[in-house]
Amino acid sequence: MVQVHSDELLAQVAALPALPGVYRYYDADGGVLYVGKARNLKKRVSSYFQKNHGGTRIGHMIGKIVRMDTTVVRSEAEALLLENNLIKTLAPRYNILFRDDKSYPYLKITGAPDKQGFDSSGGKPAPSAAVFPRVAYYRGAVDRRHRYFGPYPSAWAVKESIQLLQKVFRLRTCEDTVFANRARPCLLYQIKRCSGPCVNLVTPDDYRRDVLHAEAFLRGDTQAVLESLEARMMAHAEQLEFEQAAELRNQMSALSKVLHQQSVETVSDKDVDILAVQVQGGKACVNLAMVRGGRHLGDRAYFPSHVEDAAAVQDFDDAADAVAAQPVEVQVLEAFIAQHYLGVPVPAALITSHPVADSLVEALSLQSQARVAAVHNPRGQRRLWLEMAQKNAGLQLARLLAEEGSQQARTRALVEALDLAPDHLDTFRVECFDISHTAGEATQASCVVFHHHAMQNREYRRYNIDDITPGDDYAAMRQVLSRRYAKLAQAGRDTPDATPPEELDVPAGEEQAVEAVQEAPGAAVPLVAEPAVEAATAAPAAPAKRAKPGGGGSAQRLPDLVLVDGGRGQVSMAREVFAELGLDLSVIVGVEKGEGRKVGLEELVFADGREKVYLGRDSAALMLVAQIRDEAHRFAITGMRARRARVRVGGSQLEEIPGVGAKKRARLLQRFGGVRGVAAASVEDIATVEGISHELAEEIYRALH
Repeated sequence: MVQVHSDELLAQVAALPALPGVYRYYDADGGVLYVGKARNLKKRVSSYFQKNHGGTRIGHMIGKIVRMDTTVVRSEAEALLLENNLIKTLAPRYNILFRDDKSYPYLKITGAPDKQGFDSSGGKPAPSAAVFPRVAYYRGAVDRRHRYFGPYPSAWAVKESIQLLQKVFRLRTCEDTVFANRARPCLLYQIKRCSGPCVNLVTPDDYRRDVLHAEAFLRGDTQAVLESLEARMMAHAEQLEFEQAAELRNQMSALSKVLHQQSVETVSDKDVDILAVQVQGGKACVNLAMVRGGRHLGDRAYFPSHVEDAAAVQDFDDAADAVAAQPVEVQVLEAFIAQHYLGVPVPAALITSHPVADSLVEALSLQSQARVAAVHNPRGQRRLWLEMAQKNAGLQLARLLAEEGSQQARTRALVEALDLAPDHLDTFRVECFDISHTAGEATQASCVVFHHHAMQNREYRRYNIDDITPGDDYAAMRQVLSRRYAKLAQAGRDTPDATPPEELDVPAGEEQAVEAVQEAPGAAVPLVAEPAVEAATAAPAAPAKRAKPGGGGSAQRLPDLVLVDGGRGQVSMAREVFAELGLDLSVIVGVEKGEGRKVGLEELVFADGREKVYLGRDSAALMLVAQIRDEAHRFAITGMRARRARVRVGGSQLEEIPGVGAKKRARLLQRFGGVRGVAAASVEDIATVEGISHELAEEIYRALH
């Protein structure tokens, strides 16, 4: 097969400079195929177009290239940072891609140590939350006014650490508002988990020492903490203050017990990440274990996508550079390190199951502005940590393969039970609809998507349903199906002999990412945040978009199966809509609840006249149908509740008024008891609210009437 590319593209390749940089390949629909970096752009990119690659994986990718973008940088480290920022932003089809996970949790101690205003006089002033810092679980952006320790691999690890600090150092965990209104100590004081600062049962100076010791413990300076406690205990004993000495003895005993349980007495490492990778059956798992302050906090597993395709392209690049091909495990590990640490603090030491490139470690050091070391053949305690991470990676990968096999079996069972004939089992696509409202209020419809043997939450959509009789579920179903598939049907009529072209959003963040690296070489490239699925609400007649392999979007083609949560009534409404649009009726299936609405007794109702089908309580096909149906119900009801809450408090009406911000809106609602009260108030009454001028009061009155 001869690769055919436009003269314009080949001319662009010929004009590339022999400089380091990053290149992106695009297909005819604007989708990103591959993002790569090179020490020599001209040599690397030219190698793709110099010969026929046949029907190989690399040949299939090159045959799809119609456009190319390149960015020249000043060093290989800059190229690596930009490459992986673009991979995370654009989700190319032929790169190893790790899904963005939720932000890591931290342990927070409120206040800055140099701004606490501790009173060392030993007196007992009125307790202040600023004087007695609080320890808390935290997830989000870091604020310099407070101190943060972590990140931790899970919420459980943070909460366990907080419990340790309560046992040993007895720091408070209550909210500031609770602290300020206590008249007597709470239960935590009674069970010796808090020193009672809210009622002055500990002096600010003593509490400050406990805070400093807790911070030292979290940093791993445990020996220094024990020595300080011992010195204070001996000083109290010499002054015959035996009660205070006994308190410190108990504190030392509790700390020693914790250290023994954590097995860190002889460990010199403070902050270390241990990374182990396992590859099997075309799937990979990277297990990340965290050690913070010398304490092993637990681990987390990550599963990349596009492993096989990306490995084929990487092997081609290595051959073009005349270097030895890297094992797949190394490729996966390096991809994880490069992508994961773009937005996460890098510890001083990385323990890896396989050796990684020096250029990658150099880029991490450049980004974090501190020396980072990577060790792949550790000894002693580090080796034990690595062996544990490798074992966990193998267990997690085995679990994934078993689950995927089970899910694929469910998909196959459903296809066979309904006598469907998809082009390929992996591309079998189901869309399921559900209606949710409260007595006709805040009606919303949901559409959830299942394909590639999994729920694709990035493709979920919500539809606000208006202009119907409240509570009319049939009219709501008609509206959502019409809006979902009207443009698809129109595209089919406009081009009856061809597949409608895919509609793709322009990849967001690419230009910003390029500019960020060019302006601040070596710095971490800011990531583009992905909109939350929960906030997505489709516009009327929103076009359905095709999901690119491994990416988000909705389907441009008709799904293989359209599920509606309901029986004959809802199916009849769906049949009417599809008949009007000229779409295939055989794809519509209703999920009718069985006798007593019991789970496992559901029956499937068909729009094309077939008899109802009962799959059986233990049917794998019914399990999959129930999973998709329940997800549609969950997604609909959460959206409906959020919309209902906005309507009831009236925030959405007030938000639309120019000049009414969050504070003024809160004052209005508090003063008048809700939006109805604001609407019933006169202009003069509204103007009496703090911050509301007479002109703004008139504007508010007009907007609400």
